[in-house]
Amino acid sequence: MKTIVILGDGMADEPVDMLGGEKTPLQHAHTPYMDKLASLGVTGRMSTVPEGFHPGSEVANLAVLGYDLPAVYEGRGVLEAASIGVTLSPGEMAMRCNLICIEGNVIKNHSAGHISTEEADELIRFLQQELGNDRVTFHTGVSYRHLLVIKGGDKHLDCTPPHDVPLKPFRPLLIKATTPEAEETAALLNELILRSQKLLKNHPVNLKRVAAGKDPANSIWPWSPGYRPAMQTLQQMYGFKNGAVISAVDLIRGIGAYAGLQNIEVEGATGLYDTNYEGKAAAAIEALKTNDFVYLHVEASDEAGHEGDVNLKVKTIEYLDRRIIGPVYEAVKTWNEPVTIAVLPDHPTPCAIRTHTAEPIPFLIWKPGIQPDDVTAYDEYSIQKGKYGILKQDEFIKEVLK
Repeated sequence: MKTIVILGDGMADEPVDMLGGEKTPLQHAHTPYMDKLASLGVTGRMSTVPEGFHPGSEVANLAVLGYDLPAVYEGRGVLEAASIGVTLSPGEMAMRCNLICIEGNVIKNHSAGHISTEEADELIRFLQQELGNDRVTFHTGVSYRHLLVIKGGDKHLDCTPPHDVPLKPFRPLLIKATTPEAEETAALLNELILRSQKLLKNHPVNLKRVAAGKDPANSIWPWSPGYRPAMQTLQQMYGFKNGAVISAVDLIRGIGAYAGLQNIEVEGATGLYDTNYEGKAAAAIEALKTNDFVYLHVEASDEAGHEGDVNLKVKTIEYLDRRIIGPVYEAVKTWNEPVTIAVLPDHPTPCAIRTHTAEPIPFLIWKPGIQPDDVTAYDEYSIQKGKYGILKQDEFIKEVLK
């Protein structure tokens, strides 16, 4: 039996005023393939954010894959380090380092207007030149998502993810130590933030962006600190031979690296609504021919939720259904070796609040010959009548891999 998990990041939501206050974007969207698989398969909800954890994508995706979060969680930065080939040594602390846009004293957005990787690379290399040293190293990632490594850093810090605080003043959100030993690290990081603002303000990349009516990347924002995690591979945990991950997001590719999954690059995969859906679907189908397990991640709905754009979120959900789930299902439904398809988000990203929540997410599992439950549509409410109720910890992935 082969398995593909198709994850629409942040796809779940709440009833939206713009849709009459009665429907979520997932309910409103035209999703014939999700509904078909729900009616032919089994459904339920999963709690992807254990008690005491922030509802970040790193937490939720690790939970979907069945990892014990209290045992393996070391923040987002370490996972993104693995994705871009940065090996952490003992005593090194990694952090996600966003390029953000600050307007006045307010965080306008967490993505510097979704700055291009080419522009961002120039800024990150400039910051390394001006702020980097034997202790501080900046590494380029993708778009606004980058990496900061601090030798001798103490991870006991209170850091605010920038996507959680759009339109909030940034100074009250600067990094705070949670232990006396971390005070020096917090002071260093806050100094880097403030110095980056002075350095980036008049950089040619930002002057050009402002002249073109785009948001400047005029500050760094480090968050989610941690050290190298101790993670088993999925092969060790569940016994399958090989697997692959397909994503435009460094975080997910980093999880894949620690999980023992081969990273498959897809040209034109952007992490936004204009990503190469067809290319991802084709890559997944091809990967299933030689792999037992494929994890296909699509970021677009999460970004639409962070922007509070209901219409765009509906569109991204429909694109996922028509341009990825449909082609995958049509390709594998008659294969001699059966293929299990699971569909789910990692967490909700409600458009109304533009950030993640910890509410349980809907999932569906289909495989040839499965006895369906009574659910005939895939959305946050229909699946509450599903077979599984609410699954936790590794219960979901074990059901998928049966």
